[in-house]
Amino acid sequence: MKVALFGVPGNMGSEVLKKLATEDYISQINLLVHDKKGIKKLIKVLKKNNKAYKVVYGTVANETDVKTAIDDVDYVVNMAAVIPPLSDKNPQAAIEANEIGPKVITKVIEELGDKQPKLIHISTIGLYGDRNYKHPFAEVGDPLLISPFDLYALTKMRGEFTVLESNVKTWVVIRQTAMLYDNLMMKNISDGLMFHTSFNVPLEWATANDSAILIRNILRRDMKNELDVNNFWKHCFNIGGGLKNRVTGYDTFKLGFGIIGCKVEQFFDTNYNTLRNFHGEWYSDAYKLNDLFDYQSETIEGFWNHVLETHKYFKLAKLCPKKLMKKFVIKRLLKDDNAPFYWYKHKDEAKMLAYFDGVDKFESIPKDWKEFNLIVKGKLPDGKDIDYQKLVSTPTYLDHYFDINKDRKLVDLKDLQNLAKARGGKLLEDSFEKGDIYRKVKWQNADGEVFEARPHTVLFCGHWKNISYDKYAWDFDRLAKTDKLVADIWYDAHRPDEDRFYWYDDEFKAHYKNI
Repeated sequence: MKVALFGVPGNMGSEVLKKLATEDYISQINLLVHDKKGIKKLIKVLKKNNKAYKVVYGTVANETDVKTAIDDVDYVVNMAAVIPPLSDKNPQAAIEANEIGPKVITKVIEELGDKQPKLIHISTIGLYGDRNYKHPFAEVGDPLLISPFDLYALTKMRGEFTVLESNVKTWVVIRQTAMLYDNLMMKNISDGLMFHTSFNVPLEWATANDSAILIRNILRRDMKNELDVNNFWKHCFNIGGGLKNRVTGYDTFKLGFGIIGCKVEQFFDTNYNTLRNFHGEWYSDAYKLNDLFDYQSETIEGFWNHVLETHKYFKLAKLCPKKLMKKFVIKRLLKDDNAPFYWYKHKDEAKMLAYFDGVDKFESIPKDWKEFNLIVKGKLPDGKDIDYQKLVSTPTYLDHYFDINKDRKLVDLKDLQNLAKARGGKLLEDSFEKGDIYRKVKWQNADGEVFEARPHTVLFCGHWKNISYDKYAWDFDRLAKTDKLVADIWYDAHRPDEDRFYWYDDEFKAHYKNI
């Protein structure tokens, strides 16, 4: 078996390579990498395991590079992505990797005809957008509500749609959750991105190691013909860490800074972080992948303990004065142009509205941590009590306006019509063969725009054409008035009387207008 890996030496890609390098049934691993940084160590891993390999220096947006990398392989694992904060700093790089890359990859694979490799495409849970305590759980099939100005998630959404609608014969789409990786702490103290994580946002973590175990186990079981192919290939799944790895944004900082003996309150003021418009949730269906591949092995607490043991300088940090550390490690990042404080100081009204519902909301955040309500401590934002343990351990589900759990072979015309109606549009088909969910059909959205998409893509993956598929713009305030699935989530964090249209201009500067 020959495998091509895209996205090495990224955080997940590096771990996947290390796992696959030890697998005897894999004869060769091809790597498509955009530069030589970090690749030498991984080549040593391949050589140590006597694994044949080919390195192609290029990008997934270049057809020649992709053709060279996937020549004569059996599997393509596409983990290539430009993620925040680089996607915020270099939007064009994000577009090329996340959006154009999947178009090139699927085109090249399609042209191979009967010799097509199987495609494992790694997407992101960022597609679900912002969630809070009102609907903290997501599952595949939920509406995709990309948070305004989240270029990473928007480009990944377009890339995923390309894969789902492609003519690649054998594929699977896997949406990666918030991922813990070895150098996470150091990478997140160099930019204002950490302040995007709302303290009350639900987050379900998985480690890079567990994600690599998942990919390894997929290949192992498929090679042995042990996969239930009808319930895996041509499906979409969420990667998650399970109950033991469900936390909030506040918990995440608490655990991370706890390894150096610090409390969140010592490093952060209450108004450092956004109140909404992040992406994060827990998953009611992450067990499905784990049931198939038994990959969930690590906990968030175990991960941070491992980091402490393997990076001795964190132990030295315990000896540093906390006020000094706050000044030189955290407060300096408030001046970064990706930090909310920067938006506030520079009167970036569009982002203040998107992330806080305006300057007034930002200025009204309680300054005392004792007055800042945290759901993990049993308090809703409005001060009412909540049973957090019940909240985190009891999955809730959205109404999809059809039975999303029905046997897919039994999906009928009425299911398609009901979903389209709930989304404010309609199905432009008079007939539909029961269960034929991979045949493209015509739909019409609430704006009268006609588009083609497979019923599987729409019903079971949550895609529905809107302006974000064609422009770097967000129109959910208006769409929520006609789309029931959008409204069911959007109004958890937005007022019904908000009427804003958000967009990036040609230079990727943020704008908004009232509609």
